[in-house]
Amino acid sequence: MRILSVVGARPQFVKLAPMGKVMGQRGIEHVIVHTGQHYDVAMSDVFFRDLGIPEPDTHLAVGSASHGRQTGAMLAKMDEVLEQHSPDWVLVYGDTNSTIAGALSAVKMHIRVAHLEAGLRSFNRRMPEEHNRIVTDHVADLCLAPTTRALAQLSAEGLAGRTVVVGDVMTDVLHQVHDTVADTDPVLPEPLRGKAFRVATVHRADNTDDPDRLRRLVAALAALDVPTLLLAHPRLRARAAGFGIELQTGTLIPADPLPYPQMVRAVMASEGVITDSGGLQKEAFLLRVPCTTVRAETEWTETVDLGWNVLAPDPDHLASLIERPDPAPTDAAPYGDGQAAGRAVDAIAAHS
Repeated sequence: MRILSVVGARPQFVKLAPMGKVMGQRGIEHVIVHTGQHYDVAMSDVFFRDLGIPEPDTHLAVGSASHGRQTGAMLAKMDEVLEQHSPDWVLVYGDTNSTIAGALSAVKMHIRVAHLEAGLRSFNRRMPEEHNRIVTDHVADLCLAPTTRALAQLSAEGLAGRTVVVGDVMTDVLHQVHDTVADTDPVLPEPLRGKAFRVATVHRADNTDDPDRLRRLVAALAALDVPTLLLAHPRLRARAAGFGIELQTGTLIPADPLPYPQMVRAVMASEGVITDSGGLQKEAFLLRVPCTTVRAETEWTETVDLGWNVLAPDPDHLASLIERPDPAPTDAAPYGDGQAAGRAVDAIAAHS
């Protein structure tokens, strides 16, 4: 059996690592296609190296563009790739433009599609990720759901018959990385070494594209009681520069995105996380670090239900939420036991 993975963004590289490892162990031929959605070294190449992922077999190098142009560029190049490799399955990950482009390309060529991390919903139709995940679920032949809540959502949409709950593959990776970095020192800028700090990431359009909102968000982070390490996504740096917003201000300390193991270690050492990233919300919960999500909704509702994540849609009220008391301890494991990749590969094989 030959499975072709389509990836293009940081969370997908993390999910690819355990899937590729299991496929290798099972003797499955695995082809990796990198769309180039994240095209700089800090957001792409370094993840392949640090997570032990083989070099991509094909790199589409689409680069940055508007959603329509970027997705269209991927679609224009995928037919030739699928004709060249003739996979039995195309495996797509998450909810990016790479996800929907890979799924649509395969469907048009009558190649079976498996969607890893299926069934998540924010119910915010302004988010391009919401469109991507809904369309991908509905064209996929196999929906690999991370949680029972995702299964319930897919069932409500009439997709239960092609859904298997496998757990969350990012949990697989986090367990492994945690064990490798637990005894190491975090890699931090000089002002934060030996001090209490929080970790922040901001990249979604709702937070970066409105100059007034971004200015208020930066001001709120800069005024917090504990310094904040802002791992500044290229999108954030570009928007802030264009709006004349200084990121190095107050207690805010911007830095480049960290390699995944170093990011995990930084979160482990931190007092808390502030983010609009879906993946980091979940990673903070798995590491039992309090999280504040700068959005009005989340796909990972279990983190909120268990008290380890709080939604903060208004930057003006951010400080009081971030500086809240620590949540009650929990041993809940809504995202599985760290063996999701094996179950996902088994499900694909069973449906072949």
